Amino acid sequence: MNIENASLGFAAIGSPQRLSVLLMLVKAGRLGMNVGQIQEESGMAPSTLAHHLRMLADGDLITQRRDGRTVINRANFDHLETLGSYLLRECCANETIETKKGDAA
Repeated sequence: MNIENASLGFAAIGSPQRLSVLLMLVKAGRLGMNVGQIQEESGMAPSTLAHHLRMLADGDLITQRRDGRTVINRANFDHLETLGSYLLRECCANETIETKKGDAA
Protein backbone atom coordinates (compact mmCIF):
# COMPACT_ATOMS: atom_id res chain seq x y z
CA MET A 1 0.00 0.00 0.00
CA ASN A 2 1.25 3.45 -0.84
CA ILE A 3 0.30 6.81 0.61
CA GLU A 4 -2.16 7.55 -2.22
CA ASN A 5 -4.11 4.33 -1.61
CA ALA A 6 -4.08 4.90 2.12
CA SER A 7 -5.27 8.47 1.64
CA LEU A 8 -8.23 7.29 -0.46
CA GLY A 9 -9.20 4.78 2.19
CA PHE A 10 -8.97 7.23 5.06
CA ALA A 11 -10.82 9.91 3.09
CA ALA A 12 -13.62 7.43 2.43
CA ILE A 13 -14.29 7.08 6.15
CA GLY A 14 -13.96 10.81 6.68
CA SER A 15 -17.61 11.39 7.52
CA PRO A 16 -19.69 10.10 10.43
CA GLN A 17 -22.28 8.70 8.01
CA ARG A 18 -19.77 6.67 5.99
CA LEU A 19 -18.03 5.44 9.10
CA SER A 20 -21.41 4.37 10.47
CA VAL A 21 -22.23 2.45 7.27
CA LEU A 22 -18.81 0.83 7.28
CA LEU A 23 -19.23 -0.25 10.90
CA MET A 24 -22.63 -1.77 10.01
CA LEU A 25 -20.97 -3.79 7.28
CA VAL A 26 -18.12 -4.85 9.55
CA LYS A 27 -20.67 -6.06 12.10
CA ALA A 28 -22.59 -7.90 9.37
CA GLY A 29 -19.48 -9.94 8.65
CA ARG A 30 -18.82 -11.81 5.43
CA LEU A 31 -22.54 -12.08 4.59
CA GLY A 32 -22.79 -8.33 4.13
CA MET A 33 -26.00 -6.37 3.74
CA ASN A 34 -28.14 -5.31 0.85
CA VAL A 35 -28.88 -1.65 0.22
CA GLY A 36 -32.39 -1.93 1.68
CA GLN A 37 -31.07 -3.35 4.94
CA ILE A 38 -28.48 -0.60 5.24
CA GLN A 39 -31.07 2.05 4.44
CA GLU A 40 -33.48 0.67 7.02
CA GLU A 41 -30.83 0.51 9.74
CA SER A 42 -29.23 3.86 8.93
CA GLY A 43 -32.35 5.84 8.08
CA MET A 44 -30.51 7.53 5.20
CA ALA A 45 -32.27 8.70 2.07
CA PRO A 46 -31.57 6.39 -0.90
CA SER A 47 -29.58 8.99 -2.85
CA THR A 48 -27.48 9.88 0.20
CA LEU A 49 -26.80 6.22 0.94
CA ALA A 50 -25.86 5.57 -2.69
CA HIS A 51 -23.34 8.42 -2.50
CA HIS A 52 -21.78 7.09 0.71
CA LEU A 53 -21.62 3.53 -0.60
CA ARG A 54 -19.90 4.76 -3.77
CA MET A 55 -17.30 6.64 -1.72
CA LEU A 56 -16.63 3.55 0.42
CA ALA A 57 -16.33 1.40 -2.70
CA ASP A 58 -14.02 3.93 -4.37
CA GLY A 59 -11.81 3.79 -1.26
CA ASP A 60 -11.80 -0.03 -1.57
CA LEU A 61 -13.29 -0.31 1.91
CA ILE A 62 -16.31 -2.25 0.70
CA THR A 63 -17.10 -4.57 -2.16
CA GLN A 64 -20.40 -4.61 -3.99
CA ARG A 65 -21.82 -7.57 -5.86
CA ARG A 66 -25.03 -7.68 -7.81
CA ASP A 67 -27.22 -10.71 -7.15
CA GLY A 68 -30.16 -10.30 -9.53
CA ARG A 69 -31.74 -6.98 -8.62
CA THR A 70 -30.05 -6.86 -5.22
CA VAL A 71 -26.67 -5.33 -4.50
CA ILE A 72 -24.82 -7.00 -1.64
CA ASN A 73 -22.33 -4.77 0.16
CA ARG A 74 -19.52 -6.29 2.21
CA ALA A 75 -16.68 -4.82 4.22
CA ASN A 76 -13.37 -5.44 2.47
CA PHE A 77 -11.69 -6.95 5.52
CA ASP A 78 -8.37 -7.56 3.79
CA HIS A 79 -8.08 -3.92 2.74
CA LEU A 80 -9.27 -2.65 6.13
CA GLU A 81 -6.56 -4.72 7.81
CA THR A 82 -3.95 -3.42 5.37
CA LEU A 83 -5.09 0.16 5.96
CA GLY A 84 -4.85 -0.22 9.73
CA SER A 85 -1.45 -1.85 9.42
CA TYR A 86 -0.29 1.00 7.20
CA LEU A 87 -0.59 3.37 10.14
CA LEU A 88 1.17 1.06 12.54
CA ARG A 89 3.93 -0.41 10.41
CA GLU A 90 6.33 2.38 11.26
CA CYS A 91 5.24 2.61 14.86
CA CYS A 92 7.97 3.97 17.06
CA ALA A 93 10.53 3.91 14.21
CA ASN A 94 11.97 7.22 15.38
CA GLU A 95 12.22 6.26 19.02
CA THR A 96 15.74 5.99 20.27
CA ILE A 97 17.02 3.74 22.98
CA GLU A 98 17.36 6.82 25.22
CA THR A 99 13.70 7.73 24.66
CA LYS A 100 12.67 4.20 25.54
CA LYS A 101 14.82 4.29 28.71
CA GLY A 102 13.28 7.65 29.67
CA ASP A 103 9.76 6.26 29.28
CA ALA A 104 10.57 3.38 31.61
CA ALA A 105 11.81 5.69 34.39
